[in-house]
Amino acid sequence: MKTHTLLMPLDMHIHFRDGVMLQRVAPLTSYCFSGAVVMPNLVPPVTTLEALKAYKQRIKNAIGDGGEDLDEMSVDAFEPFMTLFYKNYDRDFLESVADEIIAIKLYPDGATTNSDGGVKNFDIEVMRETLETMSELDIPLCVHGESNGFVMDREAEFMSVYETLAQNFPDLKIIMEHITTKDAVDMLDKYPNLYATITVQHLLITLDDVAGGMLAPHLFCKPIAKRPEDRDALLKVALNAHPKVMFGSDSAPHPQHAKESCGCAAGVFTAPIALQVLCELFDKHDKLDNLQSFISDNAQSIYSVCPEFKEVILEESDFVVPAKYGDVVPMYAGKTLKWSIEEVL
Repeated sequence: MKTHTLLMPLDMHIHFRDGVMLQRVAPLTSYCFSGAVVMPNLVPPVTTLEALKAYKQRIKNAIGDGGEDLDEMSVDAFEPFMTLFYKNYDRDFLESVADEIIAIKLYPDGATTNSDGGVKNFDIEVMRETLETMSELDIPLCVHGESNGFVMDREAEFMSVYETLAQNFPDLKIIMEHITTKDAVDMLDKYPNLYATITVQHLLITLDDVAGGMLAPHLFCKPIAKRPEDRDALLKVALNAHPKVMFGSDSAPHPQHAKESCGCAAGVFTAPIALQVLCELFDKHDKLDNLQSFISDNAQSIYSVCPEFKEVILEESDFVVPAKYGDVVPMYAGKTLKWSIEEVL
């Protein structure tokens, strides 16, 4: 039987939420990943050192509990890489938290789930002290890159903001999070300090899959899936192990009632199936040897991290995606994937 081994898989963009949801989803990631960059958009958002340390401890407690779906599966060797919600922080504060965080996450106000209180006006001079200090302290800036314009154009319209940031702060490492467009892919090679994460779903689906027939609420996320040419551009750089892109699931759990409602919450839950889906996708395109770079090596280089050792052995055998994990419906619920996780060492 065909197998493939991944070393120290990393998810460089994930939502663990808090409370009961945190208890449910965190062990699903810690089982098969060595680390994950945890988003700070709780309610209220994580903006202080005390809140950050307390949240990290809650994550570790949730991982230690093991999760109901994992039985006796090992959840050792996992590091939650913590982030703060962007504000115009002063130097003293940034120096005090630099050793506790991997990055700071910037949200435009109201752009996505729990982003109220984000940046309303991208005034570079107002932001300069914070961003220059982040540059000096080597703290990356992760950005949810969308404007407030027409939904299909929001990411494309945000490219000018990325250019302004990249030009004004050339020593600041800027991560374009969950990119969805050919414009964003083209931007990667324009500035040396721009990098990107790409999700599972945006490598696979277009807007037609979300809303072309009956609405598929469990495929609805922000940024919304775009056109076939956008998906193909993302797929090209991921499959070919472009050194400036890395995997970030943007796995975003919501309870079933919040997804299957008239006010469908934005977010696709992929944490427990991401590695299996990626193996199938890269294998289909005869690029399986490049998956290690996309899933770990590029992130290690970009973020200068050395993750906990973990070896994930996948095999080409059927895996039926559970209908639900607790009250969270995953992407491809009930469908059969061609790859499964055989063992985690």
